[in-house]
Amino acid sequence: MELKGVYTALVTPFSSGKVDFKKLAQLVDMQIKAGVDGIVPVGTTGESPTLSFEEHIMVIEKTIEAANGRCRIIAGTGANSTDEAIYLTNEAKAAGADATLQVTPYYNKPTPEGLYRHFSAIADKCGLPVVLYNVPGRCGIAIPIETIARLSKNKNIIAVKEAGGSVERVSAILDVCDITVLSGDDSLTIPMMSVGAKGIISVVSNLIPAELKKMVDAFAAGDTVKARKLHMKYFPLFRDMFVEANPIPIKTAMAIKGIIKEEFRLPMCPIGARNREVVIAAMKKSGV
Repeated sequence: MELKGVYTALVTPFSSGKVDFKKLAQLVDMQIKAGVDGIVPVGTTGESPTLSFEEHIMVIEKTIEAANGRCRIIAGTGANSTDEAIYLTNEAKAAGADATLQVTPYYNKPTPEGLYRHFSAIADKCGLPVVLYNVPGRCGIAIPIETIARLSKNKNIIAVKEAGGSVERVSAILDVCDITVLSGDDSLTIPMMSVGAKGIISVVSNLIPAELKKMVDAFAAGDTVKARKLHMKYFPLFRDMFVEANPIPIKTAMAIKGIIKEEFRLPMCPIGARNREVVIAAMKKSGV
């Protein structure tokens, strides 16, 4: 399986404390009509830590149902327990997911060998294509380059989402192994693609999917002038959609546009007044 282009790390819409599955289907349709290559439900942006196992699985199932084969679905099924990750991944596979996004186990800080065994167990026992997710800012540890190289030899481990804020890591990964790299930072999409990344698993594409697709496609086609122009136009969003913990700013921006309700689950809460103004200013500057 080749992964390239724009994959939206989809928000999970809530209404009166419950997952709004009708709105979820509308969001999926909006993304597909905008031309994205795939959707990633129940990742960090989807507030997966606050969903029950039942809700988590239902969001994946309903996303796949709404997509109806029109784009790829990479289900967020990672956990800091290998058994839990295997359980969720098997459920996603049964629902028809195309691949799984596996975040680095958080809080328990496994060793490089523990990481290797964790990801290998999921890949081997589930048989679903695995996208590794390196996000040390949330997990407390990074996946060492050497560990990624070892994991890349597993036929079921096909890509890595790089959200460590380092363009150099993309070069370092591709220097030692043959694996697809996708940016995990909106602001680094073009810089990472310039050294070999194939696209982005995006937060900001929740708000402007068609625009992100144009930017990524332009760069992939060699039109660096157009890609850079779009990058600079939307840079205020790339920067300020992370002024508070994701997904607070992006859900705020979507609510301002009337796309979803501005609702979160604790410990996520509404954005502060000052940062709300930052988000609004970024939207205005980018013409959104």
